[in-house]
Amino acid sequence: MPIHPTAIVDPQARVAESAEIGPYCIVGPEVEIGARTRLMAHLYLEGPTTIGEDNIFFPYSTVGVASQDLKYKGERAETRVGHRNRIREFVTIHRGTQGGGLVTSIGSDNLLMAYTHVAHDVSIGDHCILVNGVTLAGHVSIGDWAELSAFVGVHQFCRIGRHSFVGPHSVVTQDILPYSTTVSEREMKVFGANRIGLERRGFASGTIESLQTSFRLLTRSQLNTSQAVERIRAEVPAAAEVDELLEFIRSSQRGVVK
Repeated sequence: MPIHPTAIVDPQARVAESAEIGPYCIVGPEVEIGARTRLMAHLYLEGPTTIGEDNIFFPYSTVGVASQDLKYKGERAETRVGHRNRIREFVTIHRGTQGGGLVTSIGSDNLLMAYTHVAHDVSIGDHCILVNGVTLAGHVSIGDWAELSAFVGVHQFCRIGRHSFVGPHSVVTQDILPYSTTVSEREMKVFGANRIGLERRGFASGTIESLQTSFRLLTRSQLNTSQAVERIRAEVPAAAEVDELLEFIRSSQRGVVK
């Protein structure tokens, strides 16, 4: 059982002979770690926690720590992690609470990317992917093969159906249908030139006004983009920055936010 000399492993922890505990890891009492599971470095684990076989935990994650739920009063609750999971950097996994069955559980063959948060009493199935910054509130249930894109936030008690895909930056406040592709509505708008920033960087007032007029034609004139570009070329005083703006529009392959 390779345990780095800087690691601290409580005598009450149960660690398989083939597991690996890397530098500066802290493994508390009542933590069980299965065969060939690897804690790379700087992991913090509290029990009761059961971790299966062939998992890999990247640096700076915490597993089994107390819930942030203000109703949690220190009642005995646990965390369960299955097999062959990949837990990336700065993932936080909290143990269960009295109000949610006292268990937070993660199945097998999942990928939790950096900065994912798994709150108290969450249940994650198998073969799921949680991309960077996914945040799960308490009591969330995620079915097998679900994929949550970057920075998805899921409200407490919501269910994510099996084989579903949730698009990036979505805010989930209701259950997600199984087999669906779902994304929350989001709108981006241009409100004009970055006047304050340009002034701070020494851009001439005439240049800023030309840009402001260009943005007004692009976003508030009820013209389509091609028509607005024609008006800009005809009416806005020449400036290298305006030319750069128009070239940026011309070369866009995904369309531009207006």
